[in-house]
Amino acid sequence: MLSEEIKKRMMAALKAGKVVEKEILRVVLGEVQTAEARDGALSDASVQAIVRRLIKSNEETLTVAPEDQKATLADEIAILRTLLPQTLDVPAIVAALASVHDAIRAAGNDGQATGVAMKALKTQGALVEGKDVASAVRQIRG
Repeated sequence: MLSEEIKKRMMAALKAGKVVEKEILRVVLGEVQTAEARDGALSDASVQAIVRRLIKSNEETLTVAPEDQKATLADEIAILRTLLPQTLDVPAIVAALASVHDAIRAAGNDGQATGVAMKALKTQGALVEGKDVASAVRQIRG
């Protein structure tokens, strides 16, 4: 389970004196434990959703944070991303969609083209972020 992995990493960070990693993992564990108390046992997908929410929150804070705090926030975001499964980047998505490039170009609009792309990626079992797929579709259509 992902929550167990987070606990182990937090303890390792504590022992290694990695303050930023320990603190951000402690925040994740607190969020997970709150959700478990409310909803019962959580799946890895639910824990990943919590991590994604924290990443999004930190990214929003990063845009308005004072310069002296930006490095710490960037470190926290990087640590949080290591808790998630690796997703394909835009060039890899474009390559994975090679077999459906014509269908993507032929789609009536970007929304339909993205639907074609998502269907193709899902059949391949690719892990992707929606914004990256949209960027890849625009690149293919562009």
